Amino acid sequence: MSVILSRIVARPGARSSRLWLHSYRHASSSASRLSPGERLAGRLHNAAVGTALLTAAAAVYYHITEPVHLDGEAAIGGPQPKRTTKVTVHQHIPESSTETSYGSKEDVQKAIAELRQAIPRKSAVNTDPAVLQMYGSSDKSYHPTSPHSVVVHPVSTEEVVEVVNVARKYRVPIVPYSGATSLEGHFSGYPSGSICIDISGMNKILEIHEDDSDLVCQAGARWEDINLILKEKGIPLFFPLDPGPGATIGGMIGTGCSGTNAVRYGTARGEWFLNVTVVLPNGKVIKTRRRARKSSAGIDMTKLFIGAEGTLGIVTEATLRLAPVIPSKVAMAQFPDVEHAVSAVQEILNTPAGPHIQCVELLDDHMMKAIADAGLVSEAYPIYDTLFFKIQGDPAAIDSAAKTVQDIVARHRSMYFKFAKTDEEAEDLWESRKYALMSTIESEEGARCWTTDVCVPVSKLPELVYETKKDLKQSKLRSTIVGHVGDGNFHAFILFKSDNELKAVSDAVHRLVHRAIALDGTCTGEHGVGVGKKEYLAEELGPDTVGLMWTIKRAIDPLDIMNPGKLYPDMPKDDSDLRA
Repeated sequence: MSVILSRIVARPGARSSRLWLHSYRHASSSASRLSPGERLAGRLHNAAVGTALLTAAAAVYYHITEPVHLDGEAAIGGPQPKRTTKVTVHQHIPESSTETSYGSKEDVQKAIAELRQAIPRKSAVNTDPAVLQMYGSSDKSYHPTSPHSVVVHPVSTEEVVEVVNVARKYRVPIVPYSGATSLEGHFSGYPSGSICIDISGMNKILEIHEDDSDLVCQAGARWEDINLILKEKGIPLFFPLDPGPGATIGGMIGTGCSGTNAVRYGTARGEWFLNVTVVLPNGKVIKTRRRARKSSAGIDMTKLFIGAEGTLGIVTEATLRLAPVIPSKVAMAQFPDVEHAVSAVQEILNTPAGPHIQCVELLDDHMMKAIADAGLVSEAYPIYDTLFFKIQGDPAAIDSAAKTVQDIVARHRSMYFKFAKTDEEAEDLWESRKYALMSTIESEEGARCWTTDVCVPVSKLPELVYETKKDLKQSKLRSTIVGHVGDGNFHAFILFKSDNELKAVSDAVHRLVHRAIALDGTCTGEHGVGVGKKEYLAEELGPDTVGLMWTIKRAIDPLDIMNPGKLYPDMPKDDSDLRA
């Protein structure tokens, strides 16, 4: 059965934590008790209503109040600590190392005028300075940025082609933008002037093929909205990749994302994207393959654009593979240290119970203390390194897998094990994982949070966590750790208040990345490279691999107009072959 849809997935692009908190408060009003987190949510909601009234006259500024989306959870809205501006002087902003000559200021203005003619729709082309600054920076990351020259809001592949053709004509860089959840400076503006192309309005689900377990959507559709629509239609399928709330399909493809479900379902680099439609720098539109579940016809061109971060073309549509919805329950186990927790996970995943583990998340002792101190959850647990499991399957499979998990964690010196037997118990138990980032932020008044991620072979994770926690302690930095431990991927949430502390945090992140690479790991497990981590690629991949990346980039985008200054490490000055 093929269902053709014209429904637009409403983009609360800006569905901020204020709306989320309102829904949460409304849903819990009939509950018999209010947790501390619910009470705090209610207070923040009331405060947000007043703020919303003040900004109603200019809807675009509503986007400025979007929540911080880090590591799969949305931060609470409300007042934020004062921070230094993200719009820095141009000479400090990473630029293309290809010695490309971009259009002059006059060329940029001509491009803007031509864009208004090409897409005459009201508000499709925006040059409001506040909007340009907002779209060129993010309070979610701490890398140098610059405002764009213009923001364009296309609603179709054809309009994206118009934008690309104008950009190529005047040699103006193009920067893609959608969910704005990226953390490494992916959508910062370019110093000479840039066109920000916001595809969040391209958010339609175009086709659902239930019998084939796939669907076709535009790149601005959000993964949560896709799953909600499938649920509303009674279709027992879902899209299992689960990065931060608000992430769109285009951004997920661009960064090669994953999330808590990766231990069971893998990442964006698996087979979850059957094909993509892409507007190339030359204005041509390609579809990377047909809708068949598998194909051995030539090079997998779909993979070429996964993780390319908008540097090779603009993804406008994708075909997503779906998975069946499977019931799940939650369990928790606490350990004396990370090493015992990780060794337990390694053994569990190599048993017949392994395929039933949907998620396995590590929260370190600092995180458990932050959760207890913040008071956002209905029940706080002892301060130990803790694993949270989601176990999926039919009732018999879940019971069997839970028994295996309990037996194994006991052999690895677990002091406490809890299994949620009902959905309500499971939701309460998973609260600690759900509110991890929010609890970190709430644990220290006035602090801001830098989040970063790395990934290593699972067996190396205890060493990495131990050395990182020791380093952060010696640097007198407050931090918590959340790990997708089944993948060896962990996120450090590091707090700071001053510019001096911000510098110390940046240095600590630098050491963390080198530490991970030295353990045969990667500088990023799921956040992507952007501006923040491109300096590490040569060390991680080797100069020849980076050279091949540049060869592909120059072949597809010889003018280097697609998101320049991101992803690719700077080329050596004497590398004439790549510059040719």
